[in-house]
Amino acid sequence: MFLKKLIGHGDREKRVVEGMDRHIRLLCAGCQAFYEALNEADLKRMRKVKELEREADTIRREIVSLIYDGAFLPYLRPELCKFVEIVDDVFDLLEYAAACYLEIRFPESLRHESARVAYLNRQMCEMLHITFQAMMAGEDLREKRLAIRIYEKRIDDMKFALLKDARGIPVDDFWEGKTLADFLSRLCSVSDRIEDASDHLGILSSIIR
Repeated sequence: MFLKKLIGHGDREKRVVEGMDRHIRLLCAGCQAFYEALNEADLKRMRKVKELEREADTIRREIVSLIYDGAFLPYLRPELCKFVEIVDDVFDLLEYAAACYLEIRFPESLRHESARVAYLNRQMCEMLHITFQAMMAGEDLREKRLAIRIYEKRIDDMKFALLKDARGIPVDDFWEGKTLADFLSRLCSVSDRIEDASDHLGILSSIIR
């Protein structure tokens, strides 16, 4: 009933909602591929993250185009676009981290803890998708958003230990060290932006109601 109230009988609105759902599901697939690639030292799977990011970028452009063409009422359009852009930012962080990984000899001493962060990123992304679906069903989002915040706090706690361990890793030159630092920074920033996306679903939910 809530979904019908929101999109009515408009084809563009339905396509936007379906596109947003696909966009988040694709991000979940990207987080899954990244985790598996890192955990199993699989370069081929890490390259898959880039392919998924390009596919997600196409979906993002389609969604934004439909919104600018008149999908939804004017007061909702900026907030919907903002949410889509935040999800796209998460994918950009993931893709950049994947690109950094492919440029260096990744230290085995950092793999386990980095893979744990990637695993939690994946869990957060799946919870974001559940939260989006709950919003579209008109359900209360508080518990789901709280779960996302708990995940983010766990990653935040892990980040400092991971960066401390990284400082003891010998590197061949400045650029190798910088690329490793960039990898860790983006890996640990994914959760921040997923939490931002969750917060924006809260804003959207309050506006729609």
